[in-house]
This record gives sequence, C-alpha cells and structure tokens, in this order.
Amino acid sequence: MFKAMKELFTSGNKDLRHRIYFTLAALAVFTLGTAVRVPGTEDLTKNLGFLELINTIGGGALKNFSIFALGVMPYITASIIMQLLQMDIIPYFTELRKQGYTGRQKINQYTRYLGIAFAFVEGYAFAFAFLGKSSSPMEYMYIATILTAGTALLLWLGDQISQKGIGNGVSLIIMAGILASLPQMFVVAFNSLVSLTGTAQVITLGIIKFILFVITYFAIIIGMIFVQESERRIPIQYANKSTSAYGNAQSFMPIKINTAGVMPVIFASSLLSIPSILAQVIKNDTFTLICQKYLNYTTPVGFGLYVILIFFFAYFYTFIQLKPEEFAKNLQDNGGYIPGIRPGEETKKYVNKILSRLTVLGAVFLSIIAGLPIIFSQLTSLPTTVTIGGTGLLIVVGVALETYKQLEGSILTRSYKRGYSRR
Repeated sequence: MFKAMKELFTSGNKDLRHRIYFTLAALAVFTLGTAVRVPGTEDLTKNLGFLELINTIGGGALKNFSIFALGVMPYITASIIMQLLQMDIIPYFTELRKQGYTGRQKINQYTRYLGIAFAFVEGYAFAFAFLGKSSSPMEYMYIATILTAGTALLLWLGDQISQKGIGNGVSLIIMAGILASLPQMFVVAFNSLVSLTGTAQVITLGIIKFILFVITYFAIIIGMIFVQESERRIPIQYANKSTSAYGNAQSFMPIKINTAGVMPVIFASSLLSIPSILAQVIKNDTFTLICQKYLNYTTPVGFGLYVILIFFFAYFYTFIQLKPEEFAKNLQDNGGYIPGIRPGEETKKYVNKILSRLTVLGAVFLSIIAGLPIIFSQLTSLPTTVTIGGTGLLIVVGVALETYKQLEGSILTRSYKRGYSRR
C-alpha cells in the first residue's frame, strides 16, 4: 500500500494525480451543495425514521432540505428496476445486455432517464410530505423541479468522476455523503450512551458501552476487508500450451467470496426506504403503522426482510456479473478447461455450483456485518441515525476498497509501461 502511494507522487503519475484532484474537487462541489437549501424551505426537525438512510447517504442533505436532498437514491432504484428487466422479462433489454459495450451504454442512458423520472416523483412526494397540504400544487412542482435538477447534477458529477477522475462516480458520491455524516453519528452515540451528569458508576458504564460501540464499528471495517479480499481460485489449464516443468500453463480464475461487494446492502436499503416515502405522502395511519412495524429494519420482521433482500441481491448481482454459461463458452473457445471437468455444460454446472456456495457464504458474512450495528443499537437503545450509520460505514469500506484497487491498478499499469518503454 505505502509503496503504491509513494509511486503516486513520482513524475510519471502526474496525470493520475490530476485525476485524484478532479475527484476531490467534484466531491467538494457535492459537499457544498448539501448546505444549499431549496428556496422557501426550512430544516426538517421531525424524525425521519427509515428516511434517515437517504439523509445519511446524502451527507445530511435531506435534513437541510438542500438541492441535493434526494441524493442518488432515485438512480439506485432505477438501476434495480433496469437490471430486473434484463432478466428475460423484456426481450429488448435482454438483447441490449448481450450487445456488449454499445448495449451497456444504451442501458445506462435508459437508467438515467428513469432515475430522473423517479427523482421528480420523489421530489414532489417530499414537498407534499414535509411542507404540508397548505401549499399550492405549483409550489410542490417548483420544489420537485429543483430537487430533480439537484439529482441530475449529481449524476452528471458522477459521470465526470468516472471519466476524468478515479473510481465509480456515483459510489464515491454516496461514500462522501456518508463520511460527512459519520462524525455526527459518533457524537450522537456518545451523548446517548454517556451521561456526564450521573453518578461515577453510571458514567463508567456509559463509557464502556461507547467503547464497545467503537469496537463494533472497527469489527465492521475488519470484517468487510476480510470478506472483500477473500477469494476462491479455480485452476485453469490450456491445452495448447506446454505443461513441462519449464512452462507451466496452469492459471487461475479468482472468484471473490463477496463478488457483489456492497451493492446488496445499497439495493436492500433503497427498497426498504420506498414504503417509508410512500407513507409520508399517503398519510394513512394504517399504512404508516405497517411501515413502522414490518418495513423498518429496527424491528424483528423488518430486520429479517432486510437480510432476505441482502441474500436476494447478493445472488442477483453475482450472477449478473459472472455468468457461468458465458465463462464456460469463452473458456472452451480459447482452448482452456478446468482439470477433471469436461468443457461445456459440465464446466458451466461446476462454476455455477461454486458461485452458489460462495454467494451463500458472502451473503452470510455481509448480513452479519450489516446487522451488527442494528443489533447493538437495539440492545443499547441508540437512535435511528446510529443504526443507519452502521450500514453507511459498511458502504464506505466497500467503496474505499474498490477505489483503492482501481488506483493501485492504474499505478502498476503505468509502472509496467514505463519499464517496457525503457527496453
């Protein structure tokens, strides 16, 4: 790690440093935007409940009712729907997925259009929910338009980061928002657990609880790094290459235990937040009660649903990224095979079995790591902001690891190119 960072500041990586500076500047624009309130509105003082997730991901933008109040959550919701549509539900999108780079570009374009549409609907819903029924429909439209424009600007910033910066732009915007909210989360946790006005015994007990709280979050970081770095290597042999002692033709295909990364957590959290948004709009006591009891992951039913969704999206995202049938076909076309496994259908079944087992293991680890702060918060009666913060920290670690690997890969690629050019 330190070697890669040292290499970053050499003269040969000047363009890479410019990419990093551009990324930081774009994230600074996002941070400033979270403090720019929508004209004619005020800070939200009411309890947001499960909508705290949107507030946390947006760096407190929803509480401020800023122009970035919606964040990139509408785009995430649109991504879920578009990926589901590619699963042989609508043939047109299935064909686009098979068209390679051109198809992916078209799908990304449709996803953004759908994300903007969702942003307008959610913006109107938030305006109606938080400003009350006394305002006119034109005022709701005005606020919804501003919030939609804010989301569109964030998506544009994300694209610029992906093209001219380092890492995935949308993921980094999510990470920046969470990092901005983390200090406040620890302050809230300390104030909730430690009572400085009580007896020495009460203060000591509160400090112990806070230390356990901090240890829990360190466990999340360590656990996430462990899961992200763990992999299963499938041996691959190529028939057209030498297998002598001087020319070993065997290579490996690494498959991560958690191939999906933090996307299952993001997707699961996004879906669970939708009913809460609807509850704010509908204003129906029965529906609101159902959301509070069964669609809030601080309750047993909601927590169970949260874990189920993590498992579902872990499988869903893994098998979208790694398709056993395509892997088997490509391996056979290149003259490769897995030792002891026949090329073709048997290879597909073998890879599918390994992926299924690894995904179960990865989803279990992910559920445990995502559930630790929720369980701890319930045992210690911590506020919802702290509970959500655990999920946020999980996302931060995952995105940070992916970004660092991309940065390290870019540094190594440039080092190899410079070494080759000297020859």
